[in-house]
Parts: sequence; C-alpha cells; structure tokens
Amino acid sequence: MRALRPMTMLTTGLTALLLAQPAAAQDVKNKVTVYTYESFTAEWGPGPLVENAFEAECACDLEFVSVADGVALLNRLRLEGDAARADIVLGLDTNLVVDAKQTGLFAPHGIDTAAVSVPGGYTDEFFVPYDYGYFAVVYDSEVIQDPPASLKALVEGDSEEKIVIQDPRTSTPGLGLLLWVKSVYGEDAAAAWEKLSDRVLTVTPGWSEAYGLFTSGEAPMVLSYTTSPAYHMIAEDADRYRAAAFSEGHYLQIEIAGLTRKGAENPLARAFLSFMTGPAFQDVIPETNWMFPAGETSKPLDPAFDKLVQPQESLLFSPEDVAENRDAWVDEWLAVMSR
Repeated sequence: MRALRPMTMLTTGLTALLLAQPAAAQDVKNKVTVYTYESFTAEWGPGPLVENAFEAECACDLEFVSVADGVALLNRLRLEGDAARADIVLGLDTNLVVDAKQTGLFAPHGIDTAAVSVPGGYTDEFFVPYDYGYFAVVYDSEVIQDPPASLKALVEGDSEEKIVIQDPRTSTPGLGLLLWVKSVYGEDAAAAWEKLSDRVLTVTPGWSEAYGLFTSGEAPMVLSYTTSPAYHMIAEDADRYRAAAFSEGHYLQIEIAGLTRKGAENPLARAFLSFMTGPAFQDVIPETNWMFPAGETSKPLDPAFDKLVQPQESLLFSPEDVAENRDAWVDEWLAVMSR
C-alpha cells in the first residue's frame, strides 16, 4: 500500500501562519508529536510521506507515536492524562468524540475548515475530519462465490466460511461493526452476535492484523472498508478481493484529528492541522490510507475508486448516542464473544 506520488507544496496560508509566530516561539517549539494508529505510520501508509512533506515546509521535526488502532489511542490518552506527549491526536473517529472531550485533554483548534467536507457534514471546535469511508465485508472471490448481500446474510450464513473482525475495545473498525450490527438489529443485536460468532475465526486488536490474516489466506472474509479493493486494483492490478454490498446500508466512519492542550501552546501543531486539510496531505490519503479525502485535493481519484461499492444508505449514530450506550453495547458483545 505504498504511495509513489510526490507531495505538493503547503498553502500560502499555512506558511503565513508559521511566519506570523514570534521567533522565540518557533525556536522553542520546533517539534510536533502526533499520536496515531499503526497502519498510518507503516512504511506503506500515509505517515512517511506526510512527515517528509511537512518537515520540508516547517523546518521542524514531526514525530509519530503509534498504537494498534483508534480506540487504543483514546485508551492511551486516558492512561497518560496530562503526561501525554501528544500535540495532535490523529485517528479517532466521530464515534469517540464525546469520550475524547471528556478527558479534558483537547483544546479548540481555531483553524479554517472551509475546505473540509464529509457525507452529512461535520464541524466541531475541537476536531477536524481528515478522511472518511464505509465499513464493509471484504471477501476473497476465489474462495467465496456467493458473498453475503446483507448483514442478515452474513450473520446467518455458512459457519464454515470464516471472517476476521476487530475488537471494539481497541479498534475503530471493531467499534464500527458493533454499531453497524446495533443499527440494523437494535434490541436483537445480542442474538445476531450469537449467530455471527460461529463465523468469526478470530478477533484482532486492530485492522492491520485482521487484514494480514485475510490476505494470507487464514480466512476468506474480513471486516474492512468499501475502499480496500482499490488497493488491490491499483497496486496489484488484481480484483480478487472485493467488498460485499449490503442491502441494509453501510456504516460510515469519519476519521478526525484534534489539538491537545499541550499542542495549543505549540504554533506548529495548529500549522500541522491546517496542512492536514490541504492537498499536500489530502492527495496522499486515497492511495495510502485507502479512504476518501475529506479536505482539499489537487487531483482526481484513480478510476479504480469508481468501481467500488456505492452504499445505498449511510448508517451513523450520533456521537452522543454512542457515548451514552457504548459501554453497554460493548458489554453485550463481550458477553457473547467470550463464551
């Protein structure tokens, strides 16, 4: 999943933002620390290209600190509290917004987000979207000839055809599947998980481990994204791995980044958030993070993205609903999956 496109220059507005800071502040704050997830910082992920581009423009040090997945980011912040080194936290999603705010560790970002656009719209004084996508069951078409056409078909299908999923306690895709099942099944979610558990080969802490097991042939299905097949089409010139279109709709994920209270004292942290909304960052997202860009781009998507599943309905709980019910819904999931 390595991107080869060169990065574009930072916008004039971002450069002005940096130059407008007092010289002493620039001398003292010459480093930005970003907490994120492992697939972002992997050699094939966006991290290396983002780091090179931002450092070239800011004459500073951009340091990534990674954990397994998005929910693990929030768990780490809670554990570290005021001792957290992060200036920016990149890789939470809107399902975690309320819980993230309750840590008291974030500050208003104060940047212009006019270029940011996601399905249904999203604005927040603390968090800025940087990409979005739809969860999907990705399957190996050489193994599965009749993929599930609905969440119900997945739940009630052949238990010999296994799927790898992620843990909602540590992974944003895992949490996304939890919410997807709840949005479709409601009060019958526990019964749905009971049936689906027979098809689950294993539950991994994060997306990277799950997708690795899938592509190595350990299971013919994996919880991933509608955009995942684009990687195989573009990087491998292959269409073996495909996303199943579900009749009930697909659950939307909007990934976000936020400025910490520590980062609010670092001018380069806000500069990074501004950079994140522009082409130098956004052009990299589709073919490294394999998601849809949420900000300004300078080039169209590869035609492979036109061949992807187009969800007929977008499913999404409000951040408040997730915050109110997440613990109970995770407990419900755990009670079934731990049997």
